[in-house]
Amino acid sequence: MQRNILEYMEETVQRFPDKLAFANESMGMSFREVSQAARSIGTCLARRGYRREPVVIFMNRHPHMITAFWGVVYSGCFYVPIDEEMPRFRVELIFQNLQPRVVICDSTTKSQLEEFEDFHGEALLYDEISRYPAEDAVLAEIRDRAIDTDPIYIVFTSGSTGIPKGVVACHRSVIDYVDNLTEVLGVTEESVFANQTPLYFDACLKELFSSLKCGATTYLTPRQLFMFPVKLVEFLNEYKINTICWVVSALTMISSMKTFRTVVPKYLHTVAFGSEVFPIKQFRLWREVLPDARFLNLYGPTEATGMSCYYEVDRDFADDEAIPIGCPFHNTEILLLDENDRVPAQGDPGEICIRGTALTLGYYNNEEKTDEAFVQNPLNPHYHELIYRTGDIGRLNERGELMFISRKDYQIKHMGHRIELGEIEVQVNRIEGVRSACCIYDKEKEKILLFYVGEATVQDLVAGLKKALPRYMIPNHTYALEQMPLTANGKIDRNGLKQIYDEKKRRK
Repeated sequence: MQRNILEYMEETVQRFPDKLAFANESMGMSFREVSQAARSIGTCLARRGYRREPVVIFMNRHPHMITAFWGVVYSGCFYVPIDEEMPRFRVELIFQNLQPRVVICDSTTKSQLEEFEDFHGEALLYDEISRYPAEDAVLAEIRDRAIDTDPIYIVFTSGSTGIPKGVVACHRSVIDYVDNLTEVLGVTEESVFANQTPLYFDACLKELFSSLKCGATTYLTPRQLFMFPVKLVEFLNEYKINTICWVVSALTMISSMKTFRTVVPKYLHTVAFGSEVFPIKQFRLWREVLPDARFLNLYGPTEATGMSCYYEVDRDFADDEAIPIGCPFHNTEILLLDENDRVPAQGDPGEICIRGTALTLGYYNNEEKTDEAFVQNPLNPHYHELIYRTGDIGRLNERGELMFISRKDYQIKHMGHRIELGEIEVQVNRIEGVRSACCIYDKEKEKILLFYVGEATVQDLVAGLKKALPRYMIPNHTYALEQMPLTANGKIDRNGLKQIYDEKKRRK
């Protein structure tokens, strides 16, 4: 029985030692090169006394960063990816949660790291530790003591209090996920992926771990290309990309800009998408261009190791229909629970809850939030069994397929990212001249709307947010109010804000 994700690489490097594993536009690494560098990093960390603790990887998005992931796992530690473009404030919050003793960086990020006042640990340069002499005996001793519930990584999601939450995944949950995903996608050594998401999100697991398991190749797509759809498709053709797992907004950006009149993706045969509802009109444009390709809708939260359900599109849909999220992966069960924690009638909505091996270990250094989300299965009174409450509302259609309806609370999916509006509000309230603030989301237009009361100008407010939040969390529209609408019990009236916004739209 497989117990460690590194077994994927160790088997693959025997079969395809010189095959390209991970690459960007300027360089690539074979599986042999990745394996050798990872074993060196693992040995170095172990020799320096780091075991079973978080190791932050603060690097530019690069094949070296991916290799550092596996090196940390070889050491018996768990990696925490940090993007070099993350706002400093967010990174500092993550560091406060982790209190890491060591960070792996590159020459660019090392200078940024030196500015963090709260970090007093050791900074290790990738270029140096990747050449450290690997020691088989050291790595074997670490592996002998490892079990499949040991952590692999922590990825941070938005928190409703403004504090990011670190989701901890283990070998067993990731192995279960990767085995299911590669089977559903039909990944082989012939698969060539184009990674779209930042490496600090769990979404990149689709490409990285699939390549590791099957001997496929992953190219890191340059971020700037997602602003130029023609160049983006040309990139796919240049590198003969045949499989993509992208958020819907990236796909609709291409189709809505009439890109296919200029260039079409010649090699794509598998298109997986998720995180958002795919507008049917845009989806049809993709199917018309790629009539022989497979299209798969994926659904799942970070807390259940990425994706939990899939639906392979096998029929046409009307303009007012939504593509199902289908059925769960093997060894995963989806429960729908109503407000009374009972199974709703066929077709009625309920909260999507997940049980199975894919559940992660919870939130790092946050027992309270973990206990709120990972709870006893209310349908099982006989023994201890955890389920994860996603906060998503779904229902079963007449075919028995799971349909996504909406979020239960104010957590949103925007531009492929899961965002807590409260995290944005916390940052707004930190800005000088802001007395109160509230965000709502226009689902139809896919816009984050910010309302605030205070003396700060809209320009100053937006400028302040750009220093504290990632680009995808910056509100699309910001409105200054004389006073905030309140409910009878003194809380901000979000429905009142929606009415204000609707009125502003009517006046345009």
